[in-house]
Amino acid sequence: MTPPSRFEPTGDQFERLLADYRYLHAHPELSLHEFETAAWLERRLEALGFTTQRIAETGVAAVLTNGDGPVVAFRADTDGLPVSEDTGVEWASRTVWEDADGNRTPVMHACGHDIHMTCAIAAAEWLASHKDEWSGTLELILQPAEEIVQGARNMLNAGLWDAIPHAEAVYGQHVWPIPAGQVWVNPGPFFAAVDTYRIEVFGRGGHGSMPETTIDPVVLTAAITLRLQTIVSREVGLHERAVLTVGSIHAGSKENVIPSSGELLVSTRTYSPDVQRRMAEAIARIARAEAAASGAPEPNIVPMYNASCVVNDADETATLLGLLGDELGEDAVLVPENPMTASEDFGYLGAAIGAPSVFWVFGGYRGMHPGDAVPTNHSPHFLPDPDSSIRTGTSAALTALMSRLGR
Repeated sequence: MTPPSRFEPTGDQFERLLADYRYLHAHPELSLHEFETAAWLERRLEALGFTTQRIAETGVAAVLTNGDGPVVAFRADTDGLPVSEDTGVEWASRTVWEDADGNRTPVMHACGHDIHMTCAIAAAEWLASHKDEWSGTLELILQPAEEIVQGARNMLNAGLWDAIPHAEAVYGQHVWPIPAGQVWVNPGPFFAAVDTYRIEVFGRGGHGSMPETTIDPVVLTAAITLRLQTIVSREVGLHERAVLTVGSIHAGSKENVIPSSGELLVSTRTYSPDVQRRMAEAIARIARAEAAASGAPEPNIVPMYNASCVVNDADETATLLGLLGDELGEDAVLVPENPMTASEDFGYLGAAIGAPSVFWVFGGYRGMHPGDAVPTNHSPHFLPDPDSSIRTGTSAALTALMSRLGR
């Protein structure tokens, strides 16, 4: 049995971190509105000796320099999701965000960003209190708006790498619905590129009893939805991997009224620029062809948000795999057969300065076995075990950081 990692928080430090986690979990903020979260992180890190800068309104860059040596960055995301929490814990979020029009939206840390921030704080505490064991510069990038894959580019456009030194390596992590104590990482493509589209279709409305006088956008949206499913099954090879999801269809409001328009919301996940391009072209081709087949006007295809594939540097990943195995135990560190189908904007940070980067996932569920059904990220029931998640995430983060900063 591998002994506990030397980086695991224990005793009073862990109780303090657990209180931090519960506070963050209970006070989530939506993407681009993480003002209180950013201020809390600034206060917490400045108390440890970090200098902080606000980047892109709700992003935070925190720097701790301890003599000469490498410059290494670690990213943690900070935003919550528009999800109504249903976990039943005492520290559950009861936050409701209200916009200028009075619309109210429940908010939850349904993707573990509260765990990510807590692990970043834990790593910062360890490094601030063990300065005799490392030298160089640690940069914490507390990034907003990951859930809309906009925050990394916002910080870059606001001058992130002008405000802080260019990092020699960039690391990041994500809690995942896998067994507690495990870390999964592989070289090359690890998280998928995402592209999203709104397809607006147009018809000719009329009475439900006289469909022959109309061009029915309900039938058209259904036809487009079904035909889009053939892109992956008939146009993408088995060796290429892709996912296409129609997540929303809307047309009409009454059973006997044929509407004049409809809408589909579509997302794709890919791992290569070529497949990404072909998927986009196929979506447009099919939507236009089905509209033409219905005698409808050409649809309006509007790209919404997108993010590039997260690609782990091969050499950096190989080094980290060995070090994580030594620290956590070889059985705890796995190289998955397939990359993740989820998406992330982490990859932009290192790519902007040509720095190698590595992103990994770590386990959130204690007592989980292969095949067990547990709440996944974005579920109202998603609640990683904070004890094991914080310990594993902190150990993994510090193992990566000390791989370059350690004396």
